[in-house]
Amino acid sequence: MKTIDDLATEGVAGKRVFVRADLNVPLDGTTITDDGRIRAVAPTIAKLAALGAKVVVASHLGRPKGAPDPAFSLAPAAERLGEILGQGVAFATDTVGESAASVVAGLADGQVAVLENLRFNAGETSKDDAERGAFADQLAQLADLYVGDGFGAVHRKHASVFDLPKRLPHAAGDLIATEVGVLKKLTEDVKRPYVVVLGGAKVSDKLGVIDNLLKKADRILIGGGMAYTFLAAKGHEVGISLLQKDQIPVCLEYLAEAEKRGVEFVLPVDVLVSADFPDLKTKAPAHPDLVAADAIPADKEGLDIGPKTRELYAAKLADAGTVFWNGPMGVFEHPDYANGTKAVAQGLLASDAFTVVGGGDSAAAVRLLGFDENAFGHISTGGGASLEYLEGKTLPGLAALED
Repeated sequence: MKTIDDLATEGVAGKRVFVRADLNVPLDGTTITDDGRIRAVAPTIAKLAALGAKVVVASHLGRPKGAPDPAFSLAPAAERLGEILGQGVAFATDTVGESAASVVAGLADGQVAVLENLRFNAGETSKDDAERGAFADQLAQLADLYVGDGFGAVHRKHASVFDLPKRLPHAAGDLIATEVGVLKKLTEDVKRPYVVVLGGAKVSDKLGVIDNLLKKADRILIGGGMAYTFLAAKGHEVGISLLQKDQIPVCLEYLAEAEKRGVEFVLPVDVLVSADFPDLKTKAPAHPDLVAADAIPADKEGLDIGPKTRELYAAKLADAGTVFWNGPMGVFEHPDYANGTKAVAQGLLASDAFTVVGGGDSAAAVRLLGFDENAFGHISTGGGASLEYLEGKTLPGLAALED
């Protein structure tokens, strides 16, 4: 897999370099609430600009349905990128139309432009190879070289991720190179004990990674909404908590497999519950009740792990050699349900382990709760991509860069 340094050796000055970034940031209207992904790719863009390239940045944002939608415009991300780079960033109001062609043609060496949301064109995400390829052909007209640096999208077989690098000389950006290097540390020559912390809403989102990590991890700690399906599998009442009944047989299989392999599979022992979901806008006090994990009232919902579980999980992290954490322990956006997620983050920092925070929600939680990002070994920009890599899947965007 070529790198930017390889391209630099060959010469990029004066060339149009298409950078497939991941600027898929959360927005409140037009206000970016977490700019972590923009800051993560900015060094690659700055490096290319410093080498004299004409940098054309492209990304998706959200899930527009193949047509322009102002709610998903990349304009706020382009503005924020300019602030981070400390230079003006031109913005094209389309992807492959007149504005894109004009903006790219107007770039001088070392300047940067951002195209509008790639998913405003149906060809970007099309399942039809010809339609996707036709859009990639149009994008290829805007560039001389391709740099893939949107790690959060490399598990998608999309035009800008999979088809475009086949049409241009290509290389991996520094962010993707770093991400792949980190994930190899989680799959090859792992320093033990290897502890995996999984949270988030649904068990079904993590099935593949649990299945694969049962063969590699020493301990797996479960929290978040997915914990309640495991608790239900053990025969416990979970009230109105998030529950995937159809996944109970799979959870039972995983619990049995963990016991067979000698993998510690740790579930919450106490939880914070309420009959009402908290107001995340006003952050009004929620007044949750604390109950044992096997005694959740039928009319209440589990929304965070309790203090005994926090202590238990901290103890399970204390001697770790490697930790991979994906998914919050509760509704961390509300202060009354943030302590479980905060305890896991503190547990990572208190250990001497190589720590990897994977997934958008976990990364957002680290920032929202005031932790120093640099204190962790690595904060990944690719939740789904990281999980699929750890499942052992071939990621289309990485495969395209390796050709």
